[in-house]
Amino acid sequence: MQPLRHLFLIPALFIALSASVLVGPAKAADRANLEAFLKTTGFDVALESIRLSADSAPQMLGLQADDFGSEWKRLVTEVFETDLMHGMAIDILGETLDDDELDHAADFYASDLGMRLVEAENRSHMIEEDGLKSESGGAILEGLKRIESPRVDILARMNDASGSIDSSVQAIQEVQIRFLMAAAGAGVVELQMDEPDLREAMQSQSDVMRESLQQSAMEGAAYTYQAFSDDEMIAYAEALEHPKMQKVYELMNAVQYEIMANRFEAVAARLQAMQPSQDL
Repeated sequence: MQPLRHLFLIPALFIALSASVLVGPAKAADRANLEAFLKTTGFDVALESIRLSADSAPQMLGLQADDFGSEWKRLVTEVFETDLMHGMAIDILGETLDDDELDHAADFYASDLGMRLVEAENRSHMIEEDGLKSESGGAILEGLKRIESPRVDILARMNDASGSIDSSVQAIQEVQIRFLMAAAGAGVVELQMDEPDLREAMQSQSDVMRESLQQSAMEGAAYTYQAFSDDEMIAYAEALEHPKMQKVYELMNAVQYEIMANRFEAVAARLQAMQPSQDL
């Protein structure tokens, strides 16, 4: 699956939870089905890959993960513990995802094409952020554009179907705000602006972030799906565009970002014992 219980839920997750309450009659998926669903769709690996984003936490404070030495690796291992994040996902999805939606998505990802897609996506998820994927994907993308390949539009269609860029921008900004506010509350940093001003400052950067995310998504897709044919990519896009799959992806993305925000807040609380306070 492509690439995300707090007072401040990410907006997309709040909407999804509210919708599930309003709809009501749909039967929530049971835990055994959810466990199988996470594995079949590859979402279990997507959750595990959240820890690869951990190094961006100190960067938001003007620091580097290396500044904390071996303590940082221990903190990441403990805070981004796989079973913990897995349990969080199961708890949220158990309240929001019904059996009909679960079965629809699982049936696709259990197909021959679906299984090969999950295998490719799982490999891609766990690649360290060292530039390999973006550089290789960027080179592939530039080559496709040079020969005016229809593949570029196919990849764009697929990315659009797997989640709104605007929603991703809002969710990432929420992760950043929640982390910075938690860091300030823990005494790790002293913010020079209050939360409304911080939100306004981030909002002013939305266009830049949106462009960056779109480019990154295209590079990632070009790299991840390079072994698949155009016809297979069209079939994937069509599957992702189905209303039931759209609902599943809305929930998957919201859950992934909520867990990321929750874990970043936990990082902020732990940083106080590792690093003296700094002005930001």
